[in-house]
Amino acid sequence: MAPKWWQGAPRLTVTSDSGEGPTIVMIHGIASSSVTFHHLVPLLARDHRVVTLDILGFGASVAPEGATYTLEEHARSLAATLKHLKLPGPFTLVGHSLGALIAARYAATRPKRLEHLVLVGSPIYLPPATIGDRLDRANMGAYFTVYEFLRQNPSFTQRTAAALARIAPIKDVLELTEKNWTPFMLSLQNAIESQTTLADLARVRVPIDLVYGALDPFLAPGGIAIVEQLRHVRTHRVGGVAHIIRPRLAQAVARVIAATPAAQSAPRS
Repeated sequence: MAPKWWQGAPRLTVTSDSGEGPTIVMIHGIASSSVTFHHLVPLLARDHRVVTLDILGFGASVAPEGATYTLEEHARSLAATLKHLKLPGPFTLVGHSLGALIAARYAATRPKRLEHLVLVGSPIYLPPATIGDRLDRANMGAYFTVYEFLRQNPSFTQRTAAALARIAPIKDVLELTEKNWTPFMLSLQNAIESQTTLADLARVRVPIDLVYGALDPFLAPGGIAIVEQLRHVRTHRVGGVAHIIRPRLAQAVARVIAATPAAQSAPRS
């Protein structure tokens, strides 16, 4: 049962709303903001209405006292915001990194009016013990080990994030400070490490496209391999790019969104 402060779910900050045409909503990942989509929005706003949001606890959005930053809490705030916006017609939902996990949860549990789900750089993880292949199991376990270390060493993690931010290709794309440490730490633990994204994707009833960079260090091959077996998911591997949405990855995502979702085969109830 949700705590009293959560009733109604806090709405997220809408950071931009531009263009005209079919609606696309974009949500970013952990320790970031909607600046994530700096290169993607201009490509799509030519013939779409593009709405970008800051997720719960990050960017300009509220960080409620007592929030535990589970996928469900993130998704409930997204749902409250989209309901308030009263978007016309079915829309496309794009999520990057943690935003992809939130988008998957939203699509699985609140499917009305959604027509297309696009996941970019989605860190899909499984408990290592559930993976048969020894190498994939070891790789998956390494992610959990690293994330636990990051959560338990805030000074090191913040210093490292600051150093990476200084050389990042998009200004302010990485922001981790004492101010958003709690949302970061809890989102990492309760949304990324404790995710149920594979189960969520199996429940989605709209076409899904998964776009990822061949050099993305946050993607677990074992998770991607399982997603590729879902018959209503198309995967797109983009060579020469990593996790951040630089121009080449942005162009690949724009091409995927421009494709007709109806041409894909979604599962039937």
